[in-house]
Amino acid sequence: MEQRLSEKTAIVTGAGQGIGKAVALRLTEEGANVVVADMNPKTAEQTADEIRVLNRRALACQIDIANIAEIQPMIDRAVAEFGRIDILVNAAGVAQTGPFLELTEQEWDRVVDTNLKGTTFIIQAVGRQMIKQVPEQVKSTGHANRSYGKIVNFSSISGRHGRAEQVPYAASKAGIISITQSAALAFAKYNINVNAVCPGVIPTPMWEQIDQDRGRISGLAPGESMKSFIERTALKRAGSPEEVAGVVAFLCSPDSDYMTGQTLNIDGGFEMN
Repeated sequence: MEQRLSEKTAIVTGAGQGIGKAVALRLTEEGANVVVADMNPKTAEQTADEIRVLNRRALACQIDIANIAEIQPMIDRAVAEFGRIDILVNAAGVAQTGPFLELTEQEWDRVVDTNLKGTTFIIQAVGRQMIKQVPEQVKSTGHANRSYGKIVNFSSISGRHGRAEQVPYAASKAGIISITQSAALAFAKYNINVNAVCPGVIPTPMWEQIDQDRGRISGLAPGESMKSFIERTALKRAGSPEEVAGVVAFLCSPDSDYMTGQTLNIDGGFEMN
């Protein structure tokens, strides 16, 4: 595989399992060293070990991105270990599925604090570090023919339209699209690209939980809710974490240097907007 990210340093949140792990491994295959950030220290270290087997460097960091105070220490560790940060992939997130009229304040805060607040403030903190690395000439002119940092955020197909049974999740993921556009505008003069992806049905522990929760609400058997979503996709199949990781790798590479503020659906044609 062509190593488009040779010697780049990437932070991937939620990299202990699922799509986040697939992204971390794909960036490794592309040549990057990776900071594996996850709430679960055991799975974070497991992913880091797999990266080391591929002869790249890895740093496992336990972090709850909803706790803003934990963000800067992780960045400081990353810079101390690798000297710089070139890529940030915000894959960490939580879902909540339940009837609108039964939503609690605690459920709202848990989802929005992680998915929206956490993502926003890690973009801010990593953005500050990336700006430090930009040459002064680029800062003074606001123009360059290459990128000086790549940030990729995870929205969802749930962020494209409202969801009666996923109110805080859909709201937070719609917010990610807006935050992506705002950050892209804020960082454009530094030639730091900010884009997002909207995965569709990707069998992961999160999707399994969504399927179970929807099944309880609707009286469906396990797997039936996920099947109904798959039937509504143009390609009539679920995607894989590796397929999502391939698109993320493109957004982290020089091939996407002229893209910023964009949100790409990776959903088999479920959404076409």
